[in-house]
Amino acid sequence: MDMKKKSDFLTTVSWAVWGLLLIPLMLQAAPNPNFHIYIAYGQSNMAGNGDIDPAVDQATAPKNFIMLASHTANASQRSGNTTQSIKTGEWAAAIPPMFHAFENLSPADYFGRAMVDSLPGVTVGIIPVAIGAVSIKAFDKDQYQAYFSSAASYIQSWAKDYDSNPYQRIVDLGKKAKEVGVIKGFIFHQGETDGAGTEWQNNVYKTYKDIVDALELDENEVPFVAGEMMNDPTGNSGQGSCCSSKNTGIAQLKSKFKKFGLASSQGLKGNGKDPYHFGREGVIELGKRYASEMLKLIDKTIDPNAPEVNLVDPTQSTVADEPPEEYGPYGDEPATIPGTIEAEEYNKGGAGKAYYDLNKGNEGGKFRKDDVDIYQPNMGLSIGYCQKGEWLKYTVNVTADGEYEISANVAGDNGTGSFVLYMDDERIGEEILNNGKGFDTYSVVSGGKVSLKAGKHDLKLEITNDWIDIDYVEFKTVAVADSNTTAIAKDLKLITEPESGFELFDLRGKRVARFRASGMADALNYARSGTINLRRGVYLLRGNVAGATVTRKVGIYVE
Repeated sequence: MDMKKKSDFLTTVSWAVWGLLLIPLMLQAAPNPNFHIYIAYGQSNMAGNGDIDPAVDQATAPKNFIMLASHTANASQRSGNTTQSIKTGEWAAAIPPMFHAFENLSPADYFGRAMVDSLPGVTVGIIPVAIGAVSIKAFDKDQYQAYFSSAASYIQSWAKDYDSNPYQRIVDLGKKAKEVGVIKGFIFHQGETDGAGTEWQNNVYKTYKDIVDALELDENEVPFVAGEMMNDPTGNSGQGSCCSSKNTGIAQLKSKFKKFGLASSQGLKGNGKDPYHFGREGVIELGKRYASEMLKLIDKTIDPNAPEVNLVDPTQSTVADEPPEEYGPYGDEPATIPGTIEAEEYNKGGAGKAYYDLNKGNEGGKFRKDDVDIYQPNMGLSIGYCQKGEWLKYTVNVTADGEYEISANVAGDNGTGSFVLYMDDERIGEEILNNGKGFDTYSVVSGGKVSLKAGKHDLKLEITNDWIDIDYVEFKTVAVADSNTTAIAKDLKLITEPESGFELFDLRGKRVARFRASGMADALNYARSGTINLRRGVYLLRGNVAGATVTRKVGIYVE
């Protein structure tokens, strides 16, 4: 082997080895939670018909606002007076025009700027895909080919910027964007061509849902904000408005989406040239209105520990993945039997190990950030939206051999929602059914009795029928009765008969204690006595007093 070939070989091997060493580092990279990305699509008003003011819109890069270029264009090809060239699939400063080289100012331009101004610490990215004069069918993965095959030649020409498949361009860019940031929502403006009837509404939702599914997003977390058609009676020059009558149908999109916002066009002026398009001022204000609606719908939490987003190369500002949770109890120690096991305190360890849930995301949005659905009914936390086949696991410590009585605090409106329990994969107790009195009415239901051995065990709760909401499962020691204990029990009953159950919650709604007391005053004294190990702060005490549920604030002061 001559020296040059040997050198080339060694170089190749070195790069291969270096690449293998980089793989684990790459796998540890996670999207930056402070990089919020939005998909913008539609027809001409979204594509950009407002006049560009180069000194204002193009002279400098907007603060913390970038785009993932959806087409390739040299600076000389682009409208206005920009020196910026862009290339498909590469991040660039969000300088208009974003959608096609020949377009102008879009509502997306000032949507992004308004979002950045409203969320200090956030960088905003746009995925811009829009084509003037197109039907909603252009974005439908099942209809775009037939649509473009018979569309006007100029529409076919514009579509080539997206390889004549706008849906796929959005999905491809969306997958790339998800590697570095979080897709937070959609902004949409379309309908002048198709109308806003039921078929159009269904197709609009379908295009959104197809993209959401392809990108493995959760429509409960990714809002859709639509914009109204121009509603300028004069068109700013006697042209009128072509399509304001469609705004009623656009507003009716709300029934299709989990999270929907409507950007009003009321009072926005046209361009003075035609009855279809907003002028520069109208485009800017419409963009701000999109932002106002989106801000009502998204989680605006900022992660103070995430790095600042690199505006040139966002891959340089991803964050390290948190190491996977080791399987084990939610708290520092296993739950104790006898005792109460809070349903929401299932084990750590993630999907397939600690739980199995059929739906992506926490439907109730409380307490934990995985796929188990936790919500807050009045006060306290419960597992809800339970479907047949789902399960949860809890590491428990049985303190002594013995017989235990099982019960659970549950709710539901069908009387058939149910679950069963397993201890170390062996079925225990009886099936527990909801009470059928509604999801706001909880009651304690018996789950039979079981003999348990002392030691650490895995308790599994498995849903056997839809729908049941679960607050807690409790195991109580079954006392061995004799003549003496029977007499004592009768005496105890006389003493405790007037007592009522009380629960203590922190201000997040997390139950921290449950006990019995003879009345509210007695319960307040007990809560403040130091018997319960609590941090200093304010708590809510709830109990049954004279047949009514009463809540009081309790201040706990630790010396």
